[in-house]
Amino acid sequence: MALSLDELNRASPEQAAAMLDGLYEHTPWIAAEALNERPFKSLAHLKHVMAQILARATVDQQLALIRAHPELAGKAMVAKTLTAESTHEQGKAGLTECTPDEFARIQKLNADYNAKFGFPFILAVRGPRGAGLTKQQIIDTFARRLANHPDFERAEALRNIHRIAEIRLADKFGAEPVLGNDVWDWHEKLSLHSDPGFAENGQLTVTYLTDAHRAAAAFIAQTMREAGFDEVGIDAVGNVVGRYFSDSASRMSGKRQSPKTLMTGSHYDTVRNGGKYDGRLGIFVPIACVRELHRAGRRLPFDFEVIGFAEEEGQRYKATFLGSGALVGQFNPDWLAQADADGVTMREAMQHAGLNVDDIAKLQRNPKDYLGFIEVHIEQGPVLNELNMPLGIVTSINGSIRFVGEFIGQASHAGTTPMGRRRDAACAAAELALYIEERAAEDGDSVATMGLLGVPSGSINVVPGRCAFSLDLRAPNDAQRDALAADVLEKLQHIAMRRGVTYTLEETMRASAAPSDPAWQKRWEAAVESLGLPVFRMPSGAGHDAMKLHEVMPQAMLFVRGENAGISHNPLESTNAEDMQLAVQAMQRLLQDLTHESLQQ
Repeated sequence: MALSLDELNRASPEQAAAMLDGLYEHTPWIAAEALNERPFKSLAHLKHVMAQILARATVDQQLALIRAHPELAGKAMVAKTLTAESTHEQGKAGLTECTPDEFARIQKLNADYNAKFGFPFILAVRGPRGAGLTKQQIIDTFARRLANHPDFERAEALRNIHRIAEIRLADKFGAEPVLGNDVWDWHEKLSLHSDPGFAENGQLTVTYLTDAHRAAAAFIAQTMREAGFDEVGIDAVGNVVGRYFSDSASRMSGKRQSPKTLMTGSHYDTVRNGGKYDGRLGIFVPIACVRELHRAGRRLPFDFEVIGFAEEEGQRYKATFLGSGALVGQFNPDWLAQADADGVTMREAMQHAGLNVDDIAKLQRNPKDYLGFIEVHIEQGPVLNELNMPLGIVTSINGSIRFVGEFIGQASHAGTTPMGRRRDAACAAAELALYIEERAAEDGDSVATMGLLGVPSGSINVVPGRCAFSLDLRAPNDAQRDALAADVLEKLQHIAMRRGVTYTLEETMRASAAPSDPAWQKRWEAAVESLGLPVFRMPSGAGHDAMKLHEVMPQAMLFVRGENAGISHNPLESTNAEDMQLAVQAMQRLLQDLTHESLQQ
C-alpha cells in the first residue's frame, strides 16, 4: 500500500526513517536529517530539502554516496547482490539482458570512467519519463560524460542520484506524475514531425510553414480540441489559437459577450537539429490545465486563450517573432518578399499553406481586452539544474539585437598571395568573432554570439573572398545592449578598413528588455510557494514571445528546469515528467488564485 505525506509527517522518527529507507543507496543519513524539517508541504518540498542537505555535505560525504552505487551492468548485477531498488531500475532499462557485445562495451566504459574519475558512473536509467532509457541511450550518455571535467561530473552524478531518489520516492508514495506524463507524451508525438534532410537523420527541425510545421500545427490543434477547447483555429500567420470560454460567456445564449481574456502560450517552431521542449512546453502545459478544467466541468471567470506561436526562432526567413509580433501589430509587409535558401518567398510559403496575407493586420489584439500574458518555458540554461530547483521565476527578459552580414574581400590563390597582401574575408569575420567574445565578457552579464559563419563556395586552396556571418547581442537592459552593439559596429568598421575589405550588415531583429510585471510575477511566486518549493528569481538570457506581448500588456514567465546541464537548442535538451507536473500544478494554482481575485472584485 502506498504511503501518504500525512503518515510521514505524523510518524515517529524511527517510523519515518523506515518509510524513506532506500531512497539514497546505502546512505540513510540524508533522509534522516531531512526529517528534522517536518512537516512537509508536499513531496516536492521533501525532495528539495534532501537536495539541499546533500549540497551542504562535504566532498568526502558526496563521494561516499556516489561510491555506494553499483556500476551499471557491473559485477554486483552479475552476482545478484544489487539492492532491490537498483535491480528494478537496471532491469527496467534492459541492462540485465545485455548481449555479449553490449556487456563488453559497458564494462570497457565502466573501466575508463573509474580510471578517470575514481567513482562509478551514475545514471538515472529510468529516464525523464520514468519508463526506462534504452541500452543505446545509456551507452551514448556514458560515452558523452567521459569527456566531462571531474568537478562537473561529480555534480552530474549527484544530480542523477537525486533523480533516482525522486523516482524511488514516487514509487513509495504512489505519486505517479499523470499530468506530467501526458505533457511528456504530447511532446514525443509532436517531435515526429521534422523537416526533410533532418527527419531522415533522426533530428528535429521544424521551420516556418514547411510541411512538418503545418503537420505540427494540425497536431496541436487536434490536441486542443480533444482537451475541450471551445474554439480552435489557425490564424493568418499560422498561429494555433485555442480559446476556453469563461463561465459568464458559457451561460450566454445568442450573442456572446465575453469578459477579459488571459493569454498564454509559446512557439512550436524549432532551431535546426534542436530539442523537443523549447517553446512547446509553454503550449502543452496550459492545454493540460484546460483539459482538467473541462473534465471537471469547470469554467473560469475570464476567457483563457492558449496560442501556439508559429514562428519565433527566425530560421527560415530573416525575421523573428512572426507569430507573437503579428498579435501586437508588428508584422512588416516587406518580409513577404524575403526568400528562403531554396528561393521560396514568405508570401509563396503562406499561400502554399492556405494563409491569407491580407488578414494578418486583423490579428492585432486590443490590450484592453486582456488581463495579461503568462508563459511557461524551459530555462535553456544551467542555473536551475545546478541548484536542483525544478521551477524558477523570471524577473526580466534580456534585450537583444540581431544582425546578418557579409565581409567582402578578394578571392585569390592560397599559395601565391603573400600574407601581407591578402584581403581575407574569413579572417575579418574571425577577428570580429574574437572581439565580441571579449567585449561581452567585459560587462559580466552581456552575451554575444556569431552563430552563423560561412564562406560561400569556399575552396581549400583559395583565400576567402566572401564570408557571411551573424551577430546576436544580448544584455539585461536596453542601454547596456545598445552600448555593446555600438562598440561591436565600431570594431567591425575598424576591422574592415584595416584589412581592406568591405561589408554589408542588416539588422534583422531588435527586442527591448522585458521586465516582468510585478503583480503577475507575484502570482507565479505564490503558485510556486503553494507547491512547497522555495521561490527562486532569475533573469532570462534567452528571448521569448513574452517579449513581444510585453509591449502591449503585462507579462510574467515561469521557468522549468532542464536536464543535461540545462542545454538547449540541442538534441540533448530535456526535462522530466515530475518537473512538467509541477509546472502544470503551478499554472493550475495561478488560475485558481486569479479566479478568486476576480470573484472578489
